[in-house]
Amino acid sequence: MNETAFTTKPLSPDLWPDFETVMGPQGAGYGCWCTHFRLMPAQRKLLGGAEKKQHMRARVLSGPPPGLIGYRDGQPIGWVQVGPRSDVPNWNSSRTVSRPVDEADAADPGVWAISCFFVVSSGRGAGLSHALLAAAVDFARQNGASRIEACPIDRTKQSKSVGLYVGPTRIFRAAGFEEVALRKEGRPLMRLALL
Repeated sequence: MNETAFTTKPLSPDLWPDFETVMGPQGAGYGCWCTHFRLMPAQRKLLGGAEKKQHMRARVLSGPPPGLIGYRDGQPIGWVQVGPRSDVPNWNSSRTVSRPVDEADAADPGVWAISCFFVVSSGRGAGLSHALLAAAVDFARQNGASRIEACPIDRTKQSKSVGLYVGPTRIFRAAGFEEVALRKEGRPLMRLALL
């Protein structure tokens, strides 16, 4: 990948059409529209794709940016959801492998989460996840995060699997993240100190 051709921008309301382009007509990941960690399971089950899309649009309109859009040669190609843990309540649920080590971290504005990635199919396998992760870490640091956490997956059946929406463990290790908990085999909770 030509690094100079890849850029990211925080998802602001004016960039909503680029988010739609990345998510595609179905909303990526089975019509999720990146609401999986924003909505509790019972609430999410009641919503169809259009309602999930509207929920995410309302979140973008209310600000601040909930993540970054990645561009290759000026075209929207990827997405990484990054922000304070409190912005993704289901990520903090006691039933999830991503729950905080210290419950207070769920409300601490300095503890951020990288919870989702999505790269359009034509861009997968080209190292864009590494570039999105680096940009997400920089964004968190610039916005006052003291540490950032992720709960990636060790492996999937296919290298281009949609199951990689949490990111592959190897890219987090390469970026200096360290495991702080393991509640399920293959799904470590990882952390990077930013101060």
